[in-house]
Amino acid sequence: MTMGNGESPEATLVRVGTPLPSASGGLWAYVEVMKPRETSLLAFAGMCATIIASDGYPSLGLLLTSLVAVTLGSAGANGLTNYYDRDLDARMARTCRRPIPSRRIVPAERMLPAAIGLIVVGLALAYAMHPYAFIAGAVGVVTSAIGRRRALTHLMGGLFGTAPLLVGWLGARPTLEPTVLLLALLIVCWVPVHVWSVMVAYWDDYQQAGVRMFPLWAGKATATKLMVVGSVATYGVSLAVYVAGGFGWLYLGVANLLGLLMIYASLRLLADITSRAAWRLYKVSAYPYLGLLFMALCADLWLRLWLT
Repeated sequence: MTMGNGESPEATLVRVGTPLPSASGGLWAYVEVMKPRETSLLAFAGMCATIIASDGYPSLGLLLTSLVAVTLGSAGANGLTNYYDRDLDARMARTCRRPIPSRRIVPAERMLPAAIGLIVVGLALAYAMHPYAFIAGAVGVVTSAIGRRRALTHLMGGLFGTAPLLVGWLGARPTLEPTVLLLALLIVCWVPVHVWSVMVAYWDDYQQAGVRMFPLWAGKATATKLMVVGSVATYGVSLAVYVAGGFGWLYLGVANLLGLLMIYASLRLLADITSRAAWRLYKVSAYPYLGLLFMALCADLWLRLWLT
């Protein structure tokens, strides 16, 4: 799943004229190409899924195995997406400073053994937890690869985004229950809102790079309307998780606060379709939303166990 570089559109445009480095970026370039921020969010979601599936108290061995499996597998898959998108990244101001287009890793193929190795180790650890966890991880890796640059690539990206969650859950409880299915659906609804908002923020950059994936060929108005729908759907699914999972007031309060905040940001964008408004929605829907929501799930579970 493609996420932003942490800078506002205006800050990125200021840096477009800066010469690109050509020397080797050293070890950090290989870390950066695996998208550590995005990987950390996916790993956190997988770890939370393991905790919830274990009724709050997984064994330390299981928790560490799940965390390492999801971290390595997600890092490797993110590295492959950076490799697949290297020519597109080189044409865009937002992404031209990534390790491959900025020539901090030359040739680009030098990072492939590391990415593939991380995926193999991650899938092996997933298999050690349970074959179902391995299947979920393998499907996620394949989806992240075959979904690149297709017309509806970010819907397939939503499927990739569910893989860490499913690996973490199935490694602890190898059954598909309403709670985990709804959490997976929540991520599927969340991904387009998150990714399309950054695409609207950098609309001209994507257009000049020749990107033709949705929503670029549909127009900003269509994209923003669908983001409102997606925000409402994400909020609705988060409330369904409360009902299906039997969570308490703590999770419900956080889900309402974050869900309504994201809907408000999407409505602001609909009323004022600008890069700045799109960037605000992107930032709201990133780590504050998904990270805090999963944190609330675990905290709510522990609180209810402590009170009983």
